[in-house]
Amino acid sequence: MTDWIYIFDYSLSGALLVMMLFGITFSAFMPALDRWNKRYFITLFSLLFVCTVTCFLAVIFWENPTMAEAAKIVYLFEGLLISTPVFMPTFFLLHCCGESLKNSLLFRTVALLMGIYVLILIIAQFTTAFYYVTPDNKFFRGSLWWLWLVQLVLIMILNIARVIRNQKKLSKKYFIALLVYLLPMTAVIIIHMFIPVETYVIFGMALLAMMMFILILSDNMEQYTRQQQEIFHQRADIMVLQMRPHFIYNTMMGIYYLCKQDADKAQQVTLDFTTYLRRNFTAIASENTVPFKDELEHTHAYLAVEQAQFEDRLFVSFDTPHTMFQVPPLTLQPLVENAVKHGMNPDGNPLNISVKTRQTKKGSEIIVEDDGSGFNSAGDQEPHIALNNIRQRLEMMCKGKMVISPREGGGTVVKITIPASDR
Repeated sequence: MTDWIYIFDYSLSGALLVMMLFGITFSAFMPALDRWNKRYFITLFSLLFVCTVTCFLAVIFWENPTMAEAAKIVYLFEGLLISTPVFMPTFFLLHCCGESLKNSLLFRTVALLMGIYVLILIIAQFTTAFYYVTPDNKFFRGSLWWLWLVQLVLIMILNIARVIRNQKKLSKKYFIALLVYLLPMTAVIIIHMFIPVETYVIFGMALLAMMMFILILSDNMEQYTRQQQEIFHQRADIMVLQMRPHFIYNTMMGIYYLCKQDADKAQQVTLDFTTYLRRNFTAIASENTVPFKDELEHTHAYLAVEQAQFEDRLFVSFDTPHTMFQVPPLTLQPLVENAVKHGMNPDGNPLNISVKTRQTKKGSEIIVEDDGSGFNSAGDQEPHIALNNIRQRLEMMCKGKMVISPREGGGTVVKITIPASDR
């Protein structure tokens, strides 16, 4: 063998080893892949890695007169391992179609063909009909070489037929990925029946396996993203609803007592409370951003109810000349509610809250400031969960940011920034 062929084969084998290690590592640590796909691709790439190692050893031993016995062993394992990427798609296909191995005619047929393949490989060690290695380490194909490899071709054809037959059961990317893997590989094995291209067969299998992996990973990434969004919306549906039972109970009791003391005020509080409830339910139903002025109206309705209960202990000022921008639903009102709940001290001074907005070169800002006792207590995780929920929705829905800091002199300052491009 000429030097340039040796160099090319060594380089190709080295590249394959790196590629398979990359596939194993990526499969193991990619969160988008589900557990079954992780195990499948780790197994597939591991088998291809070992197959590549045997190919690398074959290149080392090739035509070295002193390595004939070692070469026979390497060829035996290479022949066994080169079949693994052929039957592995059967497992993947049956899994995707929801079929069990026990009841699958395809699996039983593939298993039978693989049994014949392995049997021929064992027989080949005692006859020259399929292949043989001379004492001076020359590899030759026998007259029945094609009969050995035809088992692999039949397995590939069966898999291709099942993919086409079960197209409706597969996602579009899974369908394409399987055909991208199976069709060229079938052609490569058929070529290998007549032309000795062992190294290139393994390279083709590895490359096709990687292409299949990328397509399936892409599909899993899309599913993973959708699942994360669904989880996010489920969490948002739970967390954005800030109507705590005690607040509803206290409001209803307040209205009850106001009915006798001040009927007009009771009527107004009932109207404000109805507005508050309606805004909450409207916000939960919305999956898109809403105009800030709607959030402002919602907050006013909430505060009207709270101020009816706290009367001269709660003072809120608004300086909001800038309202022409969008925010996630239930962004401002929960911030103000947190300020009321965690800033109000029954035995202390009245609580003052200010809500400000301003337009900057970078976008829009909302600042909610209070002079209360704050809500940074390590023992109370509820406000932190609610604020984290607002922060996540800001980032996901409008690429906004929220910063919480202590106020000089006591209290808390919450600052929200929304980029101009997302207004």
